[in-house]
Amino acid sequence: MCRWLAYSGTPVLLGTILYKPAHSLIDQSLHSRLGVETTNGDGFGIGWYAEEDIAAPAVFRDTGPAWNNRNLREIADHVRSPLFFAHIRASTGTAVQQTNCHPFRHGRWMWMHNGAVAGFHELRRDLALRVDPSLYADVEGTTDSEMMFFLALTFGLDEDPPGAVARMAGVVEAVGREHGVADPLQMTVAVTDGESVWAFRYSSRHESRTLFYSTRVDSLRRLHPDLEFLREVSDETRLVVSEPLGDLPGAWNEVPEGTYGIVRPGHDAIHEFAPAPV
Repeated sequence: MCRWLAYSGTPVLLGTILYKPAHSLIDQSLHSRLGVETTNGDGFGIGWYAEEDIAAPAVFRDTGPAWNNRNLREIADHVRSPLFFAHIRASTGTAVQQTNCHPFRHGRWMWMHNGAVAGFHELRRDLALRVDPSLYADVEGTTDSEMMFFLALTFGLDEDPPGAVARMAGVVEAVGREHGVADPLQMTVAVTDGESVWAFRYSSRHESRTLFYSTRVDSLRRLHPDLEFLREVSDETRLVVSEPLGDLPGAWNEVPEGTYGIVRPGHDAIHEFAPAPV
């Protein structure tokens, strides 16, 4: 599987989040504690929005491991962003190639995924036929994750992100069961339009991969008044992560099974999530 994080809030250097925490995402690329695999070395990617322009994110992806990539370190120490995604990959069977590294991008949207579509090799053709023909030419890689993204785009991501992801999940489960796959979908997904972040935790077996969100900054300041980082970021700053970036007491909360969360200025919420028929 994989590990990922989504950051939204006060603009920070990417390296502040990617490298400095005790159990940073870079550390997790070698020493994941809660993932299926300890090592996530089958590529990585970061995607970020400029402070002055959210029309389209920048994306940097590579097929090597994150822990020793000098270009990633160079970018992380010089790029500042109010909203960024980062992902380290452990392939579930598809090729290790740049176009299969997350996050995926289309227009203003970014998407990343941890999990798998069971039996994807057999399901791929039927799922691909559900993608809007006007979008299909933009599919670059061979992963189930990117196919899920383009299905969500097909089913109305621009207008209704939670509904589009629910319809995507409904199609994956329906097609999977048509092919005799009892539990087709395993996913933690993050998707953003540059303003809001939606994070989903769901699996057909109701045994989803781990996902956590950070405690409100104002609450953490009361718990840990001496931490300089908490004095530098706004109350709107949030992180959603596959596994906690450290052991700071009170800092992390598990996203409940079968839910999705919304992170946006002035409004955070968690709602129930279930696949929807199309």
